[in-house]
Amino acid sequence: MKLVIFGLGSNKQFLNNSPLENLVAACKELQAILINPVFSSVYKTKAMYVEDQEDFYNMVALGFVSDDLEPEDCLRFINKIEEKYGRNRDKEIRFGPRSLDIDIEEFGDVVINTEKLQIPHIRIKERPFVLIPLLEIFPEYADEIKKNEYLESLLELENKGETEDVKLFISREDFSKLL
Repeated sequence: MKLVIFGLGSNKQFLNNSPLENLVAACKELQAILINPVFSSVYKTKAMYVEDQEDFYNMVALGFVSDDLEPEDCLRFINKIEEKYGRNRDKEIRFGPRSLDIDIEEFGDVVINTEKLQIPHIRIKERPFVLIPLLEIFPEYADEIKKNEYLESLLELENKGETEDVKLFISREDFSKLL
């Protein structure tokens, strides 16, 4: 089995679902491939890159997948979930508003760098909205080297004042009650 880490975000309604409801729905869908899934708290975060938009609701999900699941298959699976909950990549602004975004942050020890897929995610260490929820749940699975890498990255971001816009929205215990 391989440990997979997903970063999830939403800042736009889809049909009558709020961003939080989009995250809940996505996590329910991810349980189809995740063994022993763990879900972080949800954090409300100011948008990065394109700042003139609503705040995002971000979280991390992790769990194990079977050894026969390839990263490209996993990407197709999460892209279908995104589409199901309103994401249309052809009509969106890069880094702009979206009903659902799911990134593969890590996929076991796999390293991929293609046009469609970069694992580990190339921006993981610059994103406090991923690092904070990841470190909340990662210690349960992490080896010390990776954990320390992420802690160092988060400390650098804190020292630059880049973590101030990441606020707890709903605890992982309360989020799990919604699943």
